[in-house]
Amino acid sequence: MARHERLSTLLDLLGQREKIDVEDVAEELNVSAATIRRDLDHLAEQQLLTRTRGGAVANDLAYDLPLRYKTARHVPEKQRISVAAASLVAQGMVVGLNGGTTTAGVARSLATRSDLASLRDSPGLTVVTNALNIAHELAVRPHVKIVVTGGVARPQSFELSGPLATRVLSELTIDLLFLGVDAFDAEAGAFAHHEGEASINRLMVERAERVVAVADGSKLGRRAFARICATTQVHALVTDSNADPKALRAFEAAGVEVQAV
Repeated sequence: MARHERLSTLLDLLGQREKIDVEDVAEELNVSAATIRRDLDHLAEQQLLTRTRGGAVANDLAYDLPLRYKTARHVPEKQRISVAAASLVAQGMVVGLNGGTTTAGVARSLATRSDLASLRDSPGLTVVTNALNIAHELAVRPHVKIVVTGGVARPQSFELSGPLATRVLSELTIDLLFLGVDAFDAEAGAFAHHEGEASINRLMVERAERVVAVADGSKLGRRAFARICATTQVHALVTDSNADPKALRAFEAAGVEVQAV
């Protein structure tokens, strides 16, 4: 197991158990206790957990992993979802992308689609985003016009939120929004861990003609702290083929088009 995968796994275990023991985790991950101690010390330095004698306990940030740790999780599934989602975009569209590892993957897939190249002086694609990493990824693409919302950046996700972001979005219309979520339940709706991000994501949903949620199967049938929108406001879901069939049927019953790749 690579180190970034091990760090992500340790944070996941803390989220599930609230505390972990060095010796137990070392045996579970088949590495030395010294390696686990170094990993925990590294995560503690970044204030993602609190070290204890012989282990660690979770703090609030452990439940909302920074983007660099989230990126290592469910990589094959997210890649398939990103490619499938990007295929839904047609030339000339205004596409919205909120923050997240899956939406960042969609952005990369869009960047490599040569058929979206601009015609004459018009952009081949306009992307509206509140995510700094996505804006950075697409800014160098000549066929993409980038509109960044403005606002205050949150270091865990690189998302901009607050009144400045709201002011820009309220003046725009989006053809197709790819909505990254922290959790999505067929009955309760789409969720984010952070209330500020949920608020700006909700406005993006309201400004979009069509909303497509992009989420791997681990996020389905779950709820998080702050609701983004109701399930009825999401037109389609692109997820992976390993998702729970029962959860997928629940979304279809709620009127959401489901594509599992």
